[in-house]
Amino acid sequence: MKFTASSADLLDALNTTSGAVPSKSTLPVLECILFENKEGALLLSATDLEISITQEVSDVQFAANGEAGRDEAVAVPARRLIDTLRALPDLPVTFTAEEGDGEGEDQIAVRLETDQGEYKMVGHDGADYPDLPELENEEQRIELESSLLSRAIKKTSFAVSQDALRPAMMGIYFEIGPEEGRTVATDGHRLVRLTMDELVSEEELTFIVPEKGLSLAGRVASGQATGEGGLCTISVGEGHVGFNFGEAQVMARLIDETYPDYGAVIPDENEKTLTVGRETLLAAVKRVGLYSSSTTNQIRLEIEADRLDISAEDIERSSRAHEEVRCDFDGKGESEMTIGFNANYLTEVLSNLTGADDVVFRLSTPNRAGIVTPEEQGENEDLLMLIMPVMLNTYA
Repeated sequence: MKFTASSADLLDALNTTSGAVPSKSTLPVLECILFENKEGALLLSATDLEISITQEVSDVQFAANGEAGRDEAVAVPARRLIDTLRALPDLPVTFTAEEGDGEGEDQIAVRLETDQGEYKMVGHDGADYPDLPELENEEQRIELESSLLSRAIKKTSFAVSQDALRPAMMGIYFEIGPEEGRTVATDGHRLVRLTMDELVSEEELTFIVPEKGLSLAGRVASGQATGEGGLCTISVGEGHVGFNFGEAQVMARLIDETYPDYGAVIPDENEKTLTVGRETLLAAVKRVGLYSSSTTNQIRLEIEADRLDISAEDIERSSRAHEEVRCDFDGKGESEMTIGFNANYLTEVLSNLTGADDVVFRLSTPNRAGIVTPEEQGENEDLLMLIMPVMLNTYA
């Protein structure tokens, strides 16, 4: 295989593909990226056996047959190749893969050449690379704008659980119907539910996608959303889901578990409302949170009709802090309320309500979950976040 391409274009495609390359693997070939000639275009592939990604690079000039001694697929060490290209300026790079020098039947000599120098490394025969999964013919398809998928992933992924004992919660739950669709994530401390009118399917469809797979899909979707835009086709088959962006495709093994009944934990009797500026509250929580206990990260919110006092104390370090911000509190007959939250969790919730000038907390009692929403919802969507309180020693 021999071709010439821009180092910047090649690096950009490799950065996308490398997201599926495991940092360490018992199979050395998995730490490589597969290079293939696909009808005159360069196809890059990577997998960790759970997540797969392919990226097509069209602006490539392949050598005529016979100029290079090998035209089969080759697996190239991802980290060394990417580090080399990252250290180069934007200039033409000639990539050549040939049979090795007798060091191993499956080893391939890979060479990069520029007008500044030459770089050699050892690759693997592409035939040794695992086959990427393919969806069954009976797959269901959903088409939506890449920007919408990117937004859904960004708004929910921070709340995905990292607890391997609860595998169903280690992914984002898709619940799609003919009229609307939802993406949900929770770790038991926070919950995010994003309802979108444009995420629809002719048939009712539910599935759980691992956070890593969606992170890769979100990276591609975000790139399209900030460029000229584009569409994404979501294909759901037996055990796998695919995200097709045209030149890039992401495939992930679905989490075969039953998602918790998230609707049962969303309270519907939270009548007390606290309205406050998002950025003002976020900045105050970040500052005061620095003085919270490193064990509990607990902060205290003392709410009155027009003021909110945020405080924290770390007894072990003899430190404390408090700030006051303006707010609007409707306690439904109660003039004040005190509630505690984990500073880190509250910071993440507020940080992911971007676009909202004011946020609304719907509260009940100090030991029940609070609902946080933007005061004004985005067009064709409904965003709800839930955060569990922490127990303060003043509770009865």
